[in-house]
Amino acid sequence: MGTLAKVTRRTFLFGSVAIAGGAAFGFWKYRQPYENPLSKRLEPSEKTLTPYVIISKDGIKIIAPRAEMGQGSHTSLAALVAEELRVKLSDVSVIHGPASKAYYNAAVMEEAVPFAQVDESSLARNVREFTKVPAKFLGLHITGGSSSIADGFDKMRMAGAVARDTLIEAAAINLRVPASTLTADDGAVTTIDGRRIAYIDLAESLDGIELAKEPMLTPQSEWRVLGQSQDRVDMFGKVTGTAEFGIDVELPEMLFATVRMNPSIGGKMRSFDASKALNERGVESIVELDNGIAVIATNTWYAFNAARKVAIDWQQSDGPQTQKELLNLVLDSFDDDYKDSRFRDDGDCDEGCENAEIISAEYHVPYLAHAAMEPLNATALLKDGHLDIWAGNQWPTLARSKAAEISGLSEDDIEIHTLLMGGGFGRRLEPVYIEQAVKLAMKHEGRPIKLTWTREEDTTHDHYRPLAVARFRGVMGDHIPETIDFETASASVAASQMGERAGIPAVGPDPAIAQSAWDQPYKVPNYRVTAYRAPAAIPVSSWRSVGASQNGFFHESMLDELAHSKGLDPLKMRLDMINHLPSQKVLEAVQAMSNWGSPLPKGTGRGIAYCLSFGVPVAEVIEVVNTDRGIKITKAFAAVDVGVALDPRNIEAQVFGGLNFGLAAAMMGEVTFDKGAAQQSNFHNYNSIRMNQSPDFSIKILENGTRVKGIGEPATPPAAPALANAIFSATGKRIRELPLSKHIKFA
Repeated sequence: MGTLAKVTRRTFLFGSVAIAGGAAFGFWKYRQPYENPLSKRLEPSEKTLTPYVIISKDGIKIIAPRAEMGQGSHTSLAALVAEELRVKLSDVSVIHGPASKAYYNAAVMEEAVPFAQVDESSLARNVREFTKVPAKFLGLHITGGSSSIADGFDKMRMAGAVARDTLIEAAAINLRVPASTLTADDGAVTTIDGRRIAYIDLAESLDGIELAKEPMLTPQSEWRVLGQSQDRVDMFGKVTGTAEFGIDVELPEMLFATVRMNPSIGGKMRSFDASKALNERGVESIVELDNGIAVIATNTWYAFNAARKVAIDWQQSDGPQTQKELLNLVLDSFDDDYKDSRFRDDGDCDEGCENAEIISAEYHVPYLAHAAMEPLNATALLKDGHLDIWAGNQWPTLARSKAAEISGLSEDDIEIHTLLMGGGFGRRLEPVYIEQAVKLAMKHEGRPIKLTWTREEDTTHDHYRPLAVARFRGVMGDHIPETIDFETASASVAASQMGERAGIPAVGPDPAIAQSAWDQPYKVPNYRVTAYRAPAAIPVSSWRSVGASQNGFFHESMLDELAHSKGLDPLKMRLDMINHLPSQKVLEAVQAMSNWGSPLPKGTGRGIAYCLSFGVPVAEVIEVVNTDRGIKITKAFAAVDVGVALDPRNIEAQVFGGLNFGLAAAMMGEVTFDKGAAQQSNFHNYNSIRMNQSPDFSIKILENGTRVKGIGEPATPPAAPALANAIFSATGKRIRELPLSKHIKFA
């Protein structure tokens, strides 16, 4: 392990020691810990051992630093602590941590490095480790990039180990015996003669005890919680309706609000007439916003109803007005002036294309909305110089800083209560709805305001997955491509999300534009990938799997075209190209699972796609049948490799959900614009896959990877190309544009 890796691994430990009041170890700023945010929030009977563990007479609380939006992160993160603390998962409660730089995500910036995830050279490993330094200084308390488990794997286990050994030390002092004679198991410290002291009975003995300095982590061979399928810690609350989502917040004297914003993206409001709305039942006030209005009423329905009756004179935006203009903006960016990166340039593509039979094509994908089931909402209360905000969100420190800018309060006077979310997919990284709630709370100081967007406002004012275009030219050899020259263009998510909204300079290339194109472990003699940064005329942001969502479709459809141009089996060609063992294994697994190569009835087709994103290789096969009613998706097979499967059942659930998410987008997902406004507004015209359209699933989890990785996003990118390739297999029709429903009908 390199020096940087050693420093990173020990950072948490030194942070724990400093929290306990001991010396701040380390000789450079990076190793100095953030203050424990729990220390000022505890009840008198509660004791905090680290920012991740609270012990009291009432039980053990584990603090999950990442947001829970259905992906099971709270369960898996708690299991990491429980394993080392040697307690059952059912014996702890899990809460979300307060907004704090102490909960910075050390892994979220790893995708930004110009090294492929399969590159295990010492330089690549050290650069990945170094990304933890800016992540620490920026204090990125953020959920995204399938990074929760990668970030928490060592950190959360270390939290449990520190707590375990400190509890042993407390028991040793109480019993006046050497700590080496004690063991911890099943929520208690045990003596040689069998006496047991429950952890919760040691809570009051923790004051003044220095936290354990050298905790040993439990080897994988001795795991009892990790590696096993766990019941979700939030399951009971969700199935009984008692779990609290943002939209469930109820407070005394609460008022309710909604917004209407200019449908022409970027346009302002000239004027409005609220006279009719003010006469509606329950309306308290109408508030002017930068690009629209908010209605505050005594319940949400009254606010919705009144908002529709406000007469507004909208200003047209200055940007592109039509879908054709937006597409042309991207097409025109295939120019050296817009070149963003060329992370891969093997061999000589120009020479490889000379005097050769060239296969070429152009692919398009549209803007996509996130369409999470829970509408955007936030509750804010400004009272006595303190601001409380209750909201499901993926970036609480950004939400807090934006609230401070708006309110003029210190961040110390602002509390972000992060609640469960009914879906996120990147949508709740954007804090606009929280900013609006703060502005409304300032208008009604002393009373909580719950702001809820309508589905229509959410869909038409999303921060979308970018519209993107790819072009390729290729030359085939006898068994694999000899030359691939791949170009892709889209707006920059990093510049929009980090630069414009977070105020973090997004210097250099945006890796997301070429994500899962340049870094795929395919060996091709001449292989060039060029990314172009198109102007961002429409707000864009992270959408589940980010750039891999479009480049997976582009890249794997292209490979299918190249294989069929020579009459090759597309799965065998991929196996011949792959030079990464875990990737080879997922392809072989899905080959066996799907009985690839066996005869199919007429009108039936299979499609293969592979994609490595967020360090996770995924191979998927989709089987379809061409019926009189249209294409019917019958079967889906997926093989994934997360390095270490911490919770197999949860991994299966995420693969199932991610694959269905990708199929829905491929089949029918599209946001188009006219007169500067989104044309899709709700599920009637921004549709999703239905239960009777979802295929039968077979999922296999492998563990050949060298690093522990997350699975929230990697199953999404291969879905679209596997489906498109299956449709080609069944019908002979090559579709190069999403959604596929623009060209075929689905049963």
